[in-house]
Amino acid sequence: MAEAVGLAKAIGLDVVHADVVSVPAVRPSTLFGAGTVERLGGVIEGDPDNGRAPAVVTVVDAALTPVQQRNLEKAWNCKVVDRTGVILEIFGERARTAEGRLQVELAALVYQRSRLVRSWTHLERQRGGHGFMGGPGEAQIETDRRLIGERITRLRRDLANVKRTRGLHRQARQRVPYPVVALVGYTNAGKSSLFNRLTDAGVAVRDQLFATLDPTMRALGLPSGRTAILSDTVGFISDLPHELVEAFHATLEEVTEADIVVHVRDASRPDSEEQKKDILAVLGELGLDEGLEDGFVEVLNKIDLMPIEERETLARQAPRRNTPTILLSAATGEGCDRLLATLDDGLGAAMQVLEVSLAVDDGASLAWLYDHGEVVERKDGDEAVRLKVRLGTANAARFARRREQRAR
Repeated sequence: MAEAVGLAKAIGLDVVHADVVSVPAVRPSTLFGAGTVERLGGVIEGDPDNGRAPAVVTVVDAALTPVQQRNLEKAWNCKVVDRTGVILEIFGERARTAEGRLQVELAALVYQRSRLVRSWTHLERQRGGHGFMGGPGEAQIETDRRLIGERITRLRRDLANVKRTRGLHRQARQRVPYPVVALVGYTNAGKSSLFNRLTDAGVAVRDQLFATLDPTMRALGLPSGRTAILSDTVGFISDLPHELVEAFHATLEEVTEADIVVHVRDASRPDSEEQKKDILAVLGELGLDEGLEDGFVEVLNKIDLMPIEERETLARQAPRRNTPTILLSAATGEGCDRLLATLDDGLGAAMQVLEVSLAVDDGASLAWLYDHGEVVERKDGDEAVRLKVRLGTANAARFARRREQRAR
Protein backbone atom coordinates (compact mmCIF):
# COMPACT_ATOMS: atom_id res chain seq x y z
CA MET A 1 0.00 0.00 0.00
CA ALA A 2 2.82 2.40 0.88
CA GLU A 3 4.41 1.76 -2.52
CA ALA A 4 1.11 2.38 -4.33
CA VAL A 5 0.66 5.68 -2.48
CA GLY A 6 4.26 6.59 -3.34
CA LEU A 7 3.62 5.93 -7.03
CA ALA A 8 0.54 8.17 -6.98
CA LYS A 9 2.40 10.96 -5.19
CA ALA A 10 5.27 10.65 -7.68
CA ILE A 11 2.98 12.01 -10.44
CA GLY A 12 1.73 14.85 -8.26
CA LEU A 13 -1.54 13.31 -7.07
CA ASP A 14 -2.97 14.26 -3.67
CA VAL A 15 -4.00 10.96 -2.10
CA VAL A 16 -7.18 11.51 -0.06
CA HIS A 17 -8.08 7.85 0.49
CA ALA A 18 -6.24 4.52 0.25
CA ASP A 19 -7.84 1.12 0.65
CA VAL A 20 -6.80 -2.54 0.48
CA VAL A 21 -9.46 -4.58 -1.31
CA SER A 22 -9.82 -8.35 -1.14
CA VAL A 23 -10.48 -9.95 -4.55
CA PRO A 24 -11.48 -13.60 -3.93
CA ALA A 25 -12.52 -13.98 -7.58
CA VAL A 26 -11.52 -11.72 -10.48
CA ARG A 27 -14.50 -10.26 -12.35
CA PRO A 28 -13.64 -9.98 -16.08
CA SER A 29 -15.86 -6.88 -16.35
CA THR A 30 -14.68 -4.82 -13.36
CA LEU A 31 -11.96 -6.86 -11.52
CA PHE A 32 -13.82 -6.22 -8.22
CA GLY A 33 -17.17 -7.60 -7.11
CA ALA A 34 -20.31 -5.50 -7.48
CA GLY A 35 -20.45 -4.71 -3.75
CA THR A 36 -16.86 -3.46 -3.73
CA VAL A 37 -17.43 -1.31 -6.81
CA GLU A 38 -20.48 0.26 -5.17
CA ARG A 39 -18.72 0.83 -1.83
CA LEU A 40 -15.68 2.44 -3.45
CA GLY A 41 -17.98 4.50 -5.65
CA GLY A 42 -19.46 6.07 -2.53
CA VAL A 43 -15.95 7.03 -1.35
CA ILE A 44 -14.98 8.37 -4.78
CA GLU A 45 -18.04 10.60 -5.18
CA GLY A 46 -17.02 12.45 -2.00
CA ASP A 47 -19.12 14.10 0.67
CA PRO A 48 -19.97 17.72 -0.26
CA ASP A 49 -21.74 18.26 3.10
CA ASN A 50 -18.46 17.66 4.92
CA GLY A 51 -16.36 19.54 2.36
CA ARG A 52 -14.90 16.45 0.68
CA ALA A 53 -14.90 16.92 -3.09
CA PRO A 54 -15.27 14.01 -5.54
CA ALA A 55 -12.07 12.24 -6.57
CA VAL A 56 -10.74 13.20 -10.00
CA VAL A 57 -8.50 10.14 -10.47
CA THR A 58 -8.64 6.65 -9.01
CA VAL A 59 -5.48 4.55 -9.07
CA VAL A 60 -5.86 0.76 -9.04
CA ASP A 61 -2.58 -0.89 -8.04
CA ALA A 62 -3.06 -3.82 -10.43
CA ALA A 63 -3.08 -4.45 -14.16
CA LEU A 64 -6.50 -3.64 -15.61
CA THR A 65 -7.77 -4.85 -18.95
CA PRO A 66 -9.18 -2.15 -21.27
CA VAL A 67 -12.72 -3.43 -20.56
CA GLN A 68 -12.23 -3.32 -16.79
CA GLN A 69 -10.77 0.18 -16.99
CA ARG A 70 -13.66 1.46 -19.12
CA ASN A 71 -16.35 -0.13 -16.93
CA LEU A 72 -14.82 1.22 -13.71
CA GLU A 73 -14.68 4.72 -15.20
CA LYS A 74 -18.37 4.48 -16.07
CA ALA A 75 -19.28 3.16 -12.62
CA TRP A 76 -17.23 5.72 -10.69
CA ASN A 77 -17.58 8.66 -13.10
CA CYS A 78 -13.87 9.54 -12.89
CA LYS A 79 -10.59 8.71 -14.62
CA VAL A 80 -9.16 5.30 -13.64
CA VAL A 81 -5.47 4.52 -14.00
CA ASP A 82 -3.88 1.12 -13.37
CA ARG A 83 -0.37 0.36 -12.08
CA THR A 84 1.16 0.25 -15.55
CA GLY A 85 -0.43 3.59 -16.48
CA VAL A 86 0.94 5.27 -13.35
CA ILE A 87 4.47 3.98 -13.92
CA LEU A 88 4.36 5.08 -17.56
CA GLU A 89 3.19 8.52 -16.44
CA ILE A 90 6.13 8.80 -14.02
CA PHE A 91 8.59 7.71 -16.68
CA GLY A 92 7.09 10.21 -19.14
CA GLU A 93 7.63 13.07 -16.69
CA ARG A 94 11.16 12.07 -15.64
CA ALA A 95 12.82 11.09 -18.93
CA ARG A 96 15.34 13.77 -19.91
CA THR A 97 17.54 12.37 -22.65
CA ALA A 98 16.39 11.74 -26.22
CA GLU A 99 16.91 8.01 -25.69
CA GLY A 100 14.85 8.02 -22.50
CA ARG A 101 11.98 9.80 -24.22
CA LEU A 102 12.07 7.30 -27.11
CA GLN A 103 11.89 4.39 -24.68
CA VAL A 104 9.01 5.87 -22.71
CA GLU A 105 7.05 6.77 -25.84
CA LEU A 106 7.43 3.25 -27.21
CA ALA A 107 6.21 1.68 -23.97
CA ALA A 108 3.30 4.13 -23.75
CA LEU A 109 2.17 3.47 -27.34
CA VAL A 110 2.29 -0.32 -26.90
CA TYR A 111 0.16 0.13 -23.76
CA GLN A 112 -2.21 2.62 -25.41
CA ARG A 113 -2.80 0.55 -28.54
CA SER A 114 -4.98 -1.94 -26.66
CA ARG A 115 -7.02 0.84 -25.08
CA LEU A 116 -8.00 2.83 -28.16
CA VAL A 117 -11.67 1.93 -27.84
CA ARG A 118 -11.89 4.08 -24.70
CA SER A 119 -10.95 7.21 -26.63
CA TRP A 120 -13.83 7.04 -29.08
CA THR A 121 -16.91 6.14 -27.04
CA HIS A 122 -18.35 9.53 -27.98
CA LEU A 123 -18.60 8.47 -31.64
CA GLU A 124 -21.62 6.54 -32.85
CA ARG A 125 -20.96 2.82 -33.25
CA GLN A 126 -23.56 1.66 -35.74
CA ARG A 127 -23.62 -0.84 -38.55
CA GLY A 128 -23.03 0.39 -42.09
CA GLY A 129 -25.27 -0.31 -45.06
CA HIS A 130 -23.38 -3.44 -46.17
CA GLY A 131 -23.87 -5.23 -42.88
CA PHE A 132 -20.17 -5.59 -42.06
CA MET A 133 -18.70 -2.07 -41.96
CA GLY A 134 -18.35 -0.34 -38.59
CA GLY A 135 -19.59 3.13 -37.77
CA PRO A 136 -17.42 6.27 -37.45
CA GLY A 137 -16.07 5.09 -34.10
CA GLU A 138 -14.78 1.87 -35.63
CA ALA A 139 -13.21 3.76 -38.54
CA GLN A 140 -11.41 6.17 -36.20
CA ILE A 141 -10.11 3.34 -34.03
CA GLU A 142 -8.66 1.54 -37.04
CA THR A 143 -7.04 4.76 -38.29
CA ASP A 144 -5.49 5.44 -34.90
CA ARG A 145 -4.35 1.84 -34.56
CA ARG A 146 -2.59 2.06 -37.93
CA LEU A 147 -0.92 5.39 -37.05
CA ILE A 148 0.22 4.06 -33.69
CA GLY A 149 1.56 0.91 -35.36
CA GLU A 150 3.59 3.01 -37.80
CA ARG A 151 4.96 5.14 -34.96
CA ILE A 152 5.90 2.04 -32.94
CA THR A 153 7.79 0.68 -35.96
CA ARG A 154 9.75 3.96 -36.29
CA LEU A 155 10.52 4.06 -32.55
CA ARG A 156 11.79 0.49 -32.59
CA ARG A 157 14.00 1.33 -35.54
CA ASP A 158 15.37 4.40 -33.70
CA LEU A 159 16.00 2.35 -30.55
CA ALA A 160 17.79 -0.28 -32.65
CA ASN A 161 20.14 2.53 -33.74
CA VAL A 162 20.58 3.49 -30.08
CA LYS A 163 21.43 -0.13 -29.32
CA ARG A 164 24.05 -0.12 -32.09
CA THR A 165 25.51 3.15 -30.80
CA ARG A 166 25.74 1.75 -27.26
CA GLY A 167 27.51 -1.30 -28.67
CA LEU A 168 30.09 0.94 -30.37
CA HIS A 169 30.59 2.85 -27.10
CA ARG A 170 31.16 -0.41 -25.26
CA GLN A 171 33.71 -1.50 -27.88
CA ALA A 172 35.48 1.84 -27.44
CA ARG A 173 35.60 1.32 -23.66
CA GLN A 174 36.96 -2.19 -24.16
CA ARG A 175 39.78 -0.74 -26.25
CA VAL A 176 40.70 1.73 -23.51
CA PRO A 177 39.62 -0.37 -21.56
CA TYR A 178 38.05 0.37 -18.18
CA PRO A 179 36.06 -2.24 -16.30
CA VAL A 180 32.39 -1.36 -15.74
CA VAL A 181 30.58 -1.58 -12.42
CA ALA A 182 26.77 -1.26 -12.65
CA LEU A 183 24.49 -0.31 -9.76
CA VAL A 184 21.10 -2.04 -9.83
CA GLY A 185 18.33 -2.19 -7.29
CA TYR A 186 14.77 -1.43 -6.34
CA THR A 187 13.63 2.12 -6.96
CA ASN A 188 14.49 4.49 -4.09
CA ALA A 189 17.02 2.04 -2.61
CA GLY A 190 19.70 4.76 -2.59
CA LYS A 191 21.62 3.95 -5.79
CA SER A 192 22.07 7.60 -6.83
CA SER A 193 23.13 8.57 -3.30
CA LEU A 194 25.77 5.84 -3.35
CA PHE A 195 26.78 6.87 -6.88
CA ASN A 196 27.36 10.45 -5.70
CA ARG A 197 29.21 9.30 -2.58
CA LEU A 198 31.65 7.18 -4.63
CA THR A 199 32.19 9.56 -7.58
CA ASP A 200 31.23 13.09 -6.41
CA ALA A 201 28.98 13.19 -9.48
CA GLY A 202 26.23 15.46 -8.18
CA VAL A 203 23.43 13.34 -9.68
CA ALA A 204 19.98 14.50 -8.57
CA VAL A 205 18.85 12.61 -5.48
CA ARG A 206 15.24 12.71 -4.27
CA ASP A 207 13.34 10.60 -1.78
CA GLN A 208 10.84 9.40 -4.35
CA LEU A 209 10.24 6.49 -6.68
CA PHE A 210 12.03 6.55 -10.04
CA ALA A 211 14.10 9.69 -9.38
CA THR A 212 16.67 8.27 -11.84
CA LEU A 213 15.63 7.23 -15.35
CA ASP A 214 18.51 8.12 -17.64
CA PRO A 215 21.69 6.12 -16.94
CA THR A 216 24.74 8.07 -15.81
CA MET A 217 28.39 6.99 -15.96
CA ARG A 218 31.37 8.41 -14.10
CA ALA A 219 34.98 7.41 -13.45
CA LEU A 220 35.52 5.54 -10.19
CA GLY A 221 38.91 5.60 -8.51
CA LEU A 222 39.85 2.34 -6.75
CA PRO A 223 42.30 1.87 -3.84
CA SER A 224 44.88 0.18 -6.08
CA GLY A 225 45.00 3.22 -8.35
CA ARG A 226 43.01 1.53 -11.10
CA THR A 227 40.04 3.32 -12.68
CA ALA A 228 36.64 1.78 -13.34
CA ILE A 229 33.43 3.16 -14.83
CA LEU A 230 30.48 3.29 -12.44
CA SER A 231 27.02 3.20 -14.02
CA ASP A 232 23.85 4.36 -12.24
CA THR A 233 20.81 2.65 -13.78
CA VAL A 234 17.04 3.01 -13.62
CA GLY A 235 15.45 1.48 -10.52
CA PHE A 236 13.32 -1.64 -10.78
CA ILE A 237 9.95 -2.31 -9.14
CA SER A 238 7.72 -5.30 -8.55
CA ASP A 239 5.40 -6.11 -11.44
CA LEU A 240 7.42 -3.84 -13.72
CA PRO A 241 5.34 -3.47 -16.89
CA HIS A 242 6.61 -5.75 -19.64
CA GLU A 243 6.35 -2.83 -22.09
CA LEU A 244 8.94 -0.94 -20.04
CA VAL A 245 11.33 -3.88 -19.72
CA GLU A 246 11.22 -4.27 -23.50
CA ALA A 247 11.57 -0.53 -24.22
CA PHE A 248 14.45 -0.04 -21.78
CA HIS A 249 16.36 -3.07 -23.00
CA ALA A 250 19.00 -0.91 -24.73
CA THR A 251 19.68 0.90 -21.44
CA LEU A 252 19.59 -2.25 -19.31
CA GLU A 253 22.12 -3.91 -21.62
CA GLU A 254 24.71 -1.82 -19.79
CA VAL A 255 24.02 -4.11 -16.83
CA THR A 256 24.51 -7.27 -18.88
CA GLU A 257 27.90 -5.99 -20.11
CA ALA A 258 29.16 -4.93 -16.65
CA ASP A 259 32.18 -6.64 -15.12
CA ILE A 260 30.60 -6.39 -11.66
CA VAL A 261 26.92 -5.87 -10.81
CA VAL A 262 26.29 -4.18 -7.45
CA HIS A 263 22.81 -4.86 -6.11
CA VAL A 264 21.87 -1.98 -3.79
CA ARG A 265 19.17 -2.86 -1.24
CA ASP A 266 17.36 -0.68 1.27
CA ALA A 267 18.15 -2.75 4.36
CA SER A 268 15.91 -0.58 6.55
CA ARG A 269 12.74 -1.74 4.77
CA PRO A 270 10.84 -4.71 6.23
CA ASP A 271 10.15 -6.01 2.71
CA SER A 272 13.79 -5.87 1.60
CA GLU A 273 13.93 -9.63 0.91
CA GLU A 274 10.80 -9.46 -1.28
CA GLN A 275 12.33 -6.56 -3.21
CA LYS A 276 15.47 -8.64 -3.75
CA LYS A 277 13.36 -11.39 -5.36
CA ASP A 278 11.81 -8.81 -7.71
CA ILE A 279 15.27 -7.56 -8.76
CA LEU A 280 16.57 -11.08 -9.39
CA ALA A 281 13.47 -11.77 -11.50
CA VAL A 282 14.15 -8.72 -13.72
CA LEU A 283 17.84 -9.63 -13.98
CA GLY A 284 16.69 -13.08 -15.07
CA GLU A 285 14.67 -11.48 -17.88
CA LEU A 286 17.90 -9.79 -18.99
CA GLY A 287 19.71 -13.12 -19.08
CA LEU A 288 21.66 -12.57 -15.86
CA ASP A 289 19.99 -15.31 -13.83
CA GLU A 290 22.91 -17.67 -14.38
CA GLY A 291 26.32 -17.02 -12.91
CA LEU A 292 25.18 -14.25 -10.57
CA GLU A 293 27.64 -15.49 -7.96
CA ASP A 294 30.49 -14.37 -10.22
CA GLY A 295 30.85 -10.60 -10.42
CA PHE A 296 27.86 -9.91 -8.14
CA VAL A 297 28.10 -7.83 -4.96
CA GLU A 298 25.23 -7.11 -2.59
CA VAL A 299 25.08 -3.78 -0.75
CA LEU A 300 22.78 -3.37 2.25
CA ASN A 301 22.25 0.39 2.24
CA LYS A 302 20.66 2.82 4.73
CA ILE A 303 22.01 1.06 7.82
CA ASP A 304 22.04 4.49 9.49
CA LEU A 305 18.23 4.19 9.67
CA MET A 306 18.35 0.83 11.46
CA PRO A 307 18.46 0.07 15.21
CA ILE A 308 21.85 -1.11 16.47
CA GLU A 309 20.52 -4.62 17.23
CA GLU A 310 19.31 -5.14 13.65
CA ARG A 311 22.60 -3.87 12.23
CA GLU A 312 24.55 -6.31 14.41
CA THR A 313 22.32 -9.17 13.28
CA LEU A 314 22.91 -8.28 9.62
CA ALA A 315 26.66 -8.02 10.22
CA ARG A 316 26.71 -11.55 11.70
CA GLN A 317 24.72 -12.93 8.77
CA ALA A 318 26.75 -11.23 6.02
CA PRO A 319 29.78 -13.61 6.04
CA ARG A 320 27.44 -16.60 5.59
CA ARG A 321 25.91 -15.27 2.36
CA ASN A 322 26.84 -16.79 -1.00
CA THR A 323 27.79 -13.40 -2.49
CA PRO A 324 30.01 -10.65 -1.04
CA THR A 325 27.74 -8.50 1.17
CA ILE A 326 28.62 -4.98 2.33
CA LEU A 327 26.74 -3.05 5.02
CA LEU A 328 26.95 0.68 4.37
CA SER A 329 25.25 4.03 4.48
CA ALA A 330 25.47 6.19 1.37
CA ALA A 331 24.26 9.11 3.49
CA THR A 332 27.10 8.97 6.04
CA GLY A 333 29.77 7.15 4.01
CA GLU A 334 30.08 4.31 6.53
CA GLY A 335 31.17 1.10 4.78
CA CYS A 336 32.00 2.75 1.43
CA ASP A 337 35.75 2.08 1.83
CA ARG A 338 35.00 -1.62 2.28
CA LEU A 339 32.84 -1.60 -0.86
CA LEU A 340 35.64 0.01 -2.90
CA ALA A 341 38.11 -2.58 -1.60
CA THR A 342 35.71 -5.41 -2.51
CA LEU A 343 35.26 -4.02 -6.02
CA ASP A 344 39.02 -3.62 -6.37
CA ASP A 345 39.61 -7.23 -5.32
CA GLY A 346 36.88 -8.50 -7.63
CA LEU A 347 38.23 -6.65 -10.65
CA GLY A 348 41.80 -7.61 -9.76
CA ALA A 349 40.90 -11.30 -9.65
CA ALA A 350 39.86 -11.10 -13.30
CA MET A 351 43.28 -9.78 -14.29
CA GLN A 352 46.39 -11.74 -15.17
CA VAL A 353 49.88 -11.21 -13.80
CA LEU A 354 52.63 -10.96 -16.45
CA GLU A 355 56.39 -11.03 -15.93
CA VAL A 356 57.91 -8.48 -18.30
CA SER A 357 61.49 -7.57 -19.08
CA LEU A 358 62.03 -4.15 -20.71
CA ALA A 359 65.15 -2.49 -22.06
CA VAL A 360 66.29 0.34 -19.82
CA ASP A 361 65.72 2.85 -22.65
CA ASP A 362 62.15 1.62 -23.36
CA GLY A 363 60.50 4.34 -21.32
CA ALA A 364 57.38 4.37 -23.51
CA SER A 365 56.49 0.75 -22.73
CA LEU A 366 57.26 1.28 -19.05
CA ALA A 367 54.93 4.30 -18.92
CA TRP A 368 52.24 2.38 -20.82
CA LEU A 369 52.30 -0.45 -18.26
CA TYR A 370 52.00 1.99 -15.37
CA ASP A 371 49.06 3.73 -17.09
CA HIS A 372 47.13 0.60 -18.06
CA GLY A 373 48.01 -1.92 -15.37
CA GLU A 374 49.08 -2.41 -11.78
CA VAL A 375 52.82 -2.89 -11.26
CA VAL A 376 53.12 -5.48 -8.49
CA GLU A 377 56.92 -5.77 -8.45
CA ARG A 378 59.83 -3.96 -10.09
CA LYS A 379 63.55 -4.76 -10.24
CA ASP A 380 65.89 -2.32 -11.99
CA GLY A 381 69.05 -3.78 -13.56
CA ASP A 382 71.90 -2.28 -15.61
CA GLU A 383 70.45 -3.41 -18.94
CA ALA A 384 66.80 -4.31 -18.22
CA VAL A 385 63.87 -3.51 -15.97
CA ARG A 386 62.01 -6.58 -14.74
CA LEU A 387 58.37 -6.15 -13.80
CA LYS A 388 55.43 -8.13 -12.52
CA VAL A 389 52.32 -6.40 -13.88
CA ARG A 390 48.63 -7.16 -13.36
CA LEU A 391 46.70 -6.49 -16.59
CA GLY A 392 43.18 -7.07 -17.83
CA THR A 393 42.71 -9.54 -20.69
CA ALA A 394 42.27 -6.82 -23.34
CA ASN A 395 45.26 -4.80 -22.13
CA ALA A 396 47.45 -7.92 -21.99
CA ALA A 397 46.62 -8.54 -25.66
CA ARG A 398 47.33 -4.90 -26.53
CA PHE A 399 50.70 -5.04 -24.79
CA ALA A 400 51.61 -8.22 -26.67
CA ARG A 401 50.82 -6.42 -29.96
CA ARG A 402 53.00 -3.49 -28.90
CA ARG A 403 55.90 -5.85 -28.23
CA GLU A 404 55.44 -7.51 -31.62
CA GLN A 405 55.40 -4.17 -33.44
CA ARG A 406 58.49 -3.00 -31.55
CA ALA A 407 60.32 -6.25 -32.39
CA ARG A 408 59.78 -5.60 -36.11
